[in-house]
Amino acid sequence: MQMTPLLAAGYYYGGGYRYGFYGMDWTYLLVLAGFVLCLIAQGLVSSAFNKYSRVSAMSGRTGAETAEELLRSQGIFDVDVQRVDGNLTDHYDPKNKVLRLSASVYGSSSVAAVSVAAHECGHAVQHHLGYAPLSIRTAIVPVVNIAQTISWPLILIGFLINSRMSTLLLEIGVLMFAAVVLFQLITLPVEFDASRRGRRMLEETHILYENEIAGTKAVLRAAALTYVAGALSSILQLIRIILLTGGRRRD
Repeated sequence: MQMTPLLAAGYYYGGGYRYGFYGMDWTYLLVLAGFVLCLIAQGLVSSAFNKYSRVSAMSGRTGAETAEELLRSQGIFDVDVQRVDGNLTDHYDPKNKVLRLSASVYGSSSVAAVSVAAHECGHAVQHHLGYAPLSIRTAIVPVVNIAQTISWPLILIGFLINSRMSTLLLEIGVLMFAAVVLFQLITLPVEFDASRRGRRMLEETHILYENEIAGTKAVLRAAALTYVAGALSSILQLIRIILLTGGRRRD
């Protein structure tokens, strides 16, 4: 049986009965709660997208056409709209000024597709206007990528090897994971603001009519919940690591 980082940490710390296969580590409940939150959020976004992907926008515009029109309406002419493989892999690349839409959005004229395209245009507008939270998030992405890659190996080494050096590595790993959590928290206002901007642009340009905006709100609200659930899950994981680390020091 291959243990996940969280299981391995708990198994070492207990030395047998309380943490590991011989007893129940109550902190696993934190991990379980985060997992359930993510499953619920993913289910909601899939349900909302699938529902409104079957509702055609009365304007007949595809996701790609919507993106191009919304960008022009905001005076943005240097952002390319491209198709990308995958399902709901839509994103805005501020470095290359490219708005990438997945196949289910790029060529679809559904309310769901138009809504997702508008959300990504919201990010392009943020970049164009120098929206501070987006600028901060973009600037720290390289550091966060490194932290995310090496945080768990350092945490595992810190738990599995009992020495002064391993304690230092554990503390560094925890700090790096905390940086990842901070990044997720910074992401929340960025995503909420992009949805707000996207919905407003759809209303101003009349690409969606008033009775269709309810679908936009449902899709974007569900998508936002995935970011909230992801952040909460990471916070719960961080709390668990801190609890285990504190217990290890007391021992």
